[in-house]
Amino acid sequence: DRSLHLWQNWLGEIMDTQKHISSAFDQDLTTLNDALQKLGDLACWQFEGAIEGIGTQNEADLDRVINGDAALDALEAEINEKVMEIITLRSPRAEDLRYVLVALKVASILERTGDYARNIANRTKVIITAGNENIPGVNIGRMGQVTQEMVRDAMKSYQNRDAEMALAVWRRDIEVDHMHTAFYKEVLASMSRNPNMVGTGAHLLFIAKNIERIGDYATGIAEQVHFLVEGAVPDENRPKADKTSKVVNT
Repeated sequence: DRSLHLWQNWLGEIMDTQKHISSAFDQDLTTLNDALQKLGDLACWQFEGAIEGIGTQNEADLDRVINGDAALDALEAEINEKVMEIITLRSPRAEDLRYVLVALKVASILERTGDYARNIANRTKVIITAGNENIPGVNIGRMGQVTQEMVRDAMKSYQNRDAEMALAVWRRDIEVDHMHTAFYKEVLASMSRNPNMVGTGAHLLFIAKNIERIGDYATGIAEQVHFLVEGAVPDENRPKADKTSKVVNT
């Protein structure tokens, strides 16, 4: 009886310890997820502010985008530290480890999205300073809007663990590619017709490329969500239609 009692006590202590570890790990994951969602919101706000600034050309708003990038960098650093703490203290395995590594990857993607938003704001300010009123009537706003929707939906798919929504984002990237190619051609044509447009046109081309790259980052988040939920990235070939590298201005 004494041996049985000791064995039961020992088993109970093990179970209590496991519950404590599990509870602590769950709390770590909640903290990590909250920080990542905050980073996603910040990245979206930065990008949306940069796109709006192209149309309004309000320098104060553009400066807020430029200065706001530091907050993204700081939050990404906090997430990186939390990930290392979880791996070191909790030694997660299998699905738990996958969750932590995906969070690390998504945080890096969101930080880079913020960098591109800052670049867009910086180049828009240069265009404003140049005072060139002959900006081509290209639909860069539409490309920015679609890309914003992709980033927002990618983060929603992460929050809801929705692999189907992630795939929808992943497939939509081709739409941004088509718009980017059309934009590229129109800007080149405007630069050819009007030599005074060359400086502004060059910055517009870089802005368009930044938007296209953010679209790629949204698909990158979508791939990570699919991996998180299904254990593998999408098995289709990623749809791409950006032909700007093959465009020759005539």
